[in-house]
Parts: sequence; C-alpha cells; structure tokens
Amino acid sequence: MKVSADLLAGQEPIFDALVTARDRFGDKDILEDQDRNPLTYTGLIRAAFVLGRKIAAMTQPGERVGVLLPASSGVVVTFYGLHAHGRTPVMLNFTSGERNLKAAIKAAGVKKVLTAKRFVQQAKLDDLIADLSSVAEMVWLDDVRKTIGLQDKIYGLVAGMAPRRFRVRTNLEDPGVILFTSGSFGAPKGVVLSQANLTANVRQVAAHIDLDPAWVVFNPLPTFHCFGLTGGVLLPLLCGLKAFQYPSPLHAKQIVELLPQVKASIVFATDTFLNQWARVAGPDDFSTLEFIVAGAEKVKDETYHLFNTKFRGVKLLEGYGATEAAPVVAVNHPDRNRPGTVGQMLPGMEWRLEGVPGINEGGRLYLRGPNVMRGYLSPDDPQVIEPLEDGWHDTGDIADVDAEGYVAILGRVKRFAKIGGEMVSLTAVEGLAGAVWPESRHAVVSIADARKGEKLVLVTDRKDADVARLAEWARTHGAPELAVPKKIMRVDEVPVLGTGKTDYVAIQQMAEVSDAA
Repeated sequence: MKVSADLLAGQEPIFDALVTARDRFGDKDILEDQDRNPLTYTGLIRAAFVLGRKIAAMTQPGERVGVLLPASSGVVVTFYGLHAHGRTPVMLNFTSGERNLKAAIKAAGVKKVLTAKRFVQQAKLDDLIADLSSVAEMVWLDDVRKTIGLQDKIYGLVAGMAPRRFRVRTNLEDPGVILFTSGSFGAPKGVVLSQANLTANVRQVAAHIDLDPAWVVFNPLPTFHCFGLTGGVLLPLLCGLKAFQYPSPLHAKQIVELLPQVKASIVFATDTFLNQWARVAGPDDFSTLEFIVAGAEKVKDETYHLFNTKFRGVKLLEGYGATEAAPVVAVNHPDRNRPGTVGQMLPGMEWRLEGVPGINEGGRLYLRGPNVMRGYLSPDDPQVIEPLEDGWHDTGDIADVDAEGYVAILGRVKRFAKIGGEMVSLTAVEGLAGAVWPESRHAVVSIADARKGEKLVLVTDRKDADVARLAEWARTHGAPELAVPKKIMRVDEVPVLGTGKTDYVAIQQMAEVSDAA
C-alpha cells in the first residue's frame, strides 16, 4: 500500500503536535500516574517548558540527552521538555545491565543522563548508577526541581499561553528519539526515529482504530520500549485520551486493582505480563476495558482461552511491531479480531516477503513506510546514521499474509534450526511444549550437535517436564519427530527482559554452558 497523502497532511513535529492536540480537544486532564496528581494539556506544556529550560542551561542545542526513568508523569514531562528546547531524548533501558547501558551511552554520544533519586532508591539501582557515572554525568531531576523559582514559574506561565513562540523550532526529519532494540537475540542496536516517524505512527494507528477521547489509556510499559513510548504516551496525548502511567508491569496485584479505579479503557501489555495479571485478577477487574492490545511477543492460545473464559467480554487484540517502525506495523481491530494473526497492516505500510531457503511457508518480511526509521546508529561514530537501502527495513521475521491481508508471524529467521538437513521452527517447538504444559513458560534454543548439525534444548519452569511426554504428544498430533527437543533444562524462572520478551541471549548461554559441562 502506498503512503496516503491524507495520512501525512498537516503533520507536525512532536511538541507542536501536543499543542495542536490541546487546541483540538480542550484543556482537559490528560496525564496522571500513581501519585494521582493529574496534569492538563496546559499543565504538561508549562511543566515541560520549565524543566526543559533547566536542562537546556546545562546542555547544547541538538544534544542527545539520556533519560533513565520509569513510566510516570515525570518521564513524559522530561521527554517533552527536551523537545521544547531542541534536545534529543535517548531512552535508556535500566533493566539491560551495566554493559549494555554503557554501550548505549557510548553509541548515542550521551554526555548527561537524567534520572531521579526516588526511582533509583526504589528500584535499587544505586550500584548501577555509580557504574554509569564513569561514562556520563548523572543529573538528578529531584535536585533540578528544587532550583525552580518564581522567575521559572512565570516563564512557564507565559510560555504555556503562547507555546509556539517559546519552543525551539524543529523539523519533522529531526530526531524524535533514540531507542535501543530489545537485545532478545543479540546486542541492542541504536535506532534513530525521526519526529515524522513517531507522529506518523500515531496517525496510522488512529486511522486504523477509532479512538474515543473520553477513553483512558493505562500504560505500565517502560518508555525505553517503543511500545510504551508511542502506544502508552504519544498515541493517547496526541489523540485526546488520558494517559495513566504506571512504573512497572511486574506489579500485578496493584495493576489489576488500579484498572477499575482509573476507569481504564485500553491497556498495552505483553503476553507474559497479561498471564501474571490474570492469575491475581478477579472476574470484574478488567470490566472497564474496551480492549487490551498485546504485542512484543506472540500471544499464546492459553492466554486467549483465559481471557475468553475468566474475563468474558474483554477483547484481546494481538499486534505486531518493531522498534525500527516506531513501532506499530499491524494490529487486530476490535470488530475484526482474528486470533492467531497480528491483524492487518496499518494504513501507509508497504511490505514484501522474500523466500528463505529451507523454509516452505511464508517469507522474510521487509517493511517500508512513514513510520520506518531513518537508520541505525553507526557503531563507530555516534553522529553517523547508517541508512536503510531504498528505505526498506529487514525485520528478520518470517511472516505470511492471507488473501484478506491478515498477517501471521511464523518465527524469526534466527529462530530456525537445521536438524538432519531439515529446517525446524524453534517458535513452533515452543508451541508444542506450550500445548503439553500450558500453565508453564518455555523457551527453545538450538546448540551444535556433531551428528545432526544442531539439536534442540527446551528450557522450562515445568519441574516434571520430560522428553517422553513431548514425544507422545507429537505422535498423537502428527508433529514431526525432529520437533521434539532431546534435552530439557528445568529452571526456577525462564529469563525475560524488562520488556517482557524472552531473553534468548541468556538462555542460549545457559544451554551452551550446560551442554559443555
């Protein structure tokens, strides 16, 4: 599909788009977090100007500034404060560990990192911050806020009345944010998304699903994850929906209690987190929801079954995205929901499938569109962006698209093993284990095997998992014998990333160490 001119008509930079949203939807309460101090559009704009000017005084125009904060009103104010004064936010994943964080800071050319003492203390990140201090200056926003005086408040008051006069003018092609890929399958890569990429993706989603400005979006996903930033912050704010920010998706009990209290209409989550919440939720805890959007990982059949039985009437919509696409590429529609697929491509997306030797179903998915990134940061020079060839992004995913345009993600190119000359989908093998033990979490990796080239290893938290049970299920259901792992590692917890995705890097290392022992 070609990019629609209507889709991009009147597109504005990120800060201007926020001002336009205020003009369009009125000065309503638009942002809140667990502290329960809501901000109106004007309150957000004023706060962004005041904090942003303080940050601008210690940085250079166009400088890339690290942001290490949880989902909260504070991170939203900081993000817009940087944009109001022409700085580029670099969202840092505080769950990725010292090595990855230092690499991200270096790759983006970050000199200063904005964080908060309250967050660092609660998240027990003191040692991490001490380590990061060797590569960048830590700026405590708690201390910065203490320096805000009467003159700053007057500035914010005046700037809030005429924001387009006070903000630094930026262009649509200027960087909107720098994010880092999740690192599920390797080292995280720096992704440069332009302001146009981000605002275009908001428009694409809004053109695909009608959003009611009276709705409330509940966002427990971190803003270092593009799903949390675009879906949980930019989409609601620019479309007139209130955005409620919550600092951790791991707080299952607190989240399910909060949802009805804040009258949440939409929740963004991953399959992993949805299962955790469902275990502690009562039948009415999701009653205010119009729908749930699940992404970042495949939604399991048992998750659909759980929500169709325990929480009747709650629509669970699976979507698909990539950090490189800002991130939403496809998503099911409340009235056209087809479980097992990730829905139809968003307006303005172009796609193609290329065959992969040994893989008979589907093809390697390539994407192009107004939401697709400018490029990756060069590992050799922070100021160099490696552009995409003719604008096409290679997702590395194997996908199939049916006659009605519904997209099914079959796995990743890296998630296939060659066993005895046959290509075996590791994602499909995980599905086999999930069918046998649906209440447990499973991950499958492949390691070298002298006889067959590669062999499958199932890592699971199911304590009584055994090969014989898997083989029996495979025979009964016609699954090939090659798809049955010959080795099982039983663990207390299957490693996951802060985004909820399975941490295949850690699991691969576990399997290889175990095999060598």
